[in-house]
Amino acid sequence: MTELLSGLIDGVRDLDPVLRTLIAGIGMLLETSVFVGLVVPGDTIALVAAVGVTGPAQFAWLVVALVLGAIAGESIGFALGRWAGPRLRSSRAGRRLGERNWRVAEHYLGERGGVAVFLSRFLPVLHSLIPLTAGMAGMRYRAFLAWTASASLVWALLVVSLGAGAAAGFEQLAGRVKGAGLVFAGAALALALGLWAVKRAFLRRESAHMRLAEDGTDEVRPEPDDPGASARTP
Repeated sequence: MTELLSGLIDGVRDLDPVLRTLIAGIGMLLETSVFVGLVVPGDTIALVAAVGVTGPAQFAWLVVALVLGAIAGESIGFALGRWAGPRLRSSRAGRRLGERNWRVAEHYLGERGGVAVFLSRFLPVLHSLIPLTAGMAGMRYRAFLAWTASASLVWALLVVSLGAGAAAGFEQLAGRVKGAGLVFAGAALALALGLWAVKRAFLRRESAHMRLAEDGTDEVRPEPDDPGASARTP
């Protein structure tokens, strides 16, 4: 296990840092784009890229690439919502997302305004629908940009810190502890479960703002690969 993990980390680090950073940025652009974001694993791409970080400069450039990619993807979604939102919603792809999810996104944005834009970055399904919904609702782009850029920066710093910190921690374990690979895998699993629990608690906290009056329910249907489900102008 230790040799396998060491080989994976070395493989990521052997990639040209510029290429690795560009791939991560493009991955984020796709992950935050309309509909594509439901199948492109942006979090995973970002974490893998972060494992290859070996210094402050690479850390900073990766954060910049992720933030710019996220802003570009969500800005595209906002523009499409402004100019073609109803057509997209009624399209075949839009119907596959579920009319109820569209209504929840509208209601959440109406309840929370710009805060919904910020928090949707951390919520499944909604992170793809909120930019479209904000554009459809007529939110000012400047306000949308301020909220989504702030959320993207917080998210990027968290993900890159986790990935780079995990790789550095494993290297220290590998040189000192026998069976470091198993220890690291267990710690990674515990962290993943902890993050999942935090995400579930966060979703439950926000669920009051997502509840539709006509049926009293507040569930947002999760993405197929997600372990948990997750307008006013400010």
